[in-house]
Amino acid sequence: MENDRYIEELNSFLVDVFNGILKTEELYVTANCPDLSLREIHLIEEVCRAVDQGRDNRASAMAAALRVTAGTLTAAVNQLEGKGYLERARDGSDKRSVRLLPTQKGRKAMCHHRQFHQELVAAVVDRLSPEEAEVLLRSLGGIASFFQERCQGQNA
Repeated sequence: MENDRYIEELNSFLVDVFNGILKTEELYVTANCPDLSLREIHLIEEVCRAVDQGRDNRASAMAAALRVTAGTLTAAVNQLEGKGYLERARDGSDKRSVRLLPTQKGRKAMCHHRQFHQELVAAVVDRLSPEEAEVLLRSLGGIASFFQERCQGQNA
């Protein structure tokens, strides 16, 4: 029965933390970029990451990475392009392909978003010993694996 208590407490904690992170992140984003939603900043983040890491930044690849349809991505990119955060560029080798690029305004928004993540991680790490940090990383790795397996199962 003790195990049931842990399961209930852990479930409650994960739900509360997940929701708290999303709400706090949304407040942080809108305080710094009032014309952006959390979904929009995550699209900008994915585009910046793809460009910075030399990954595929074609619209089709961004839709796949974000697990949204091409139509959903197109609507979001239209909005972000209109707001000045992203721009489209035709692929030099394949004129049918469209590459997504962050603008200077998009990069600035990304810096604000990155700051939130840095503050979040610092708040956690500053309270842990190296041993506790190792245990937390292993535990979060298990949670990440759960989500990866579930996402792959839905895409199969």
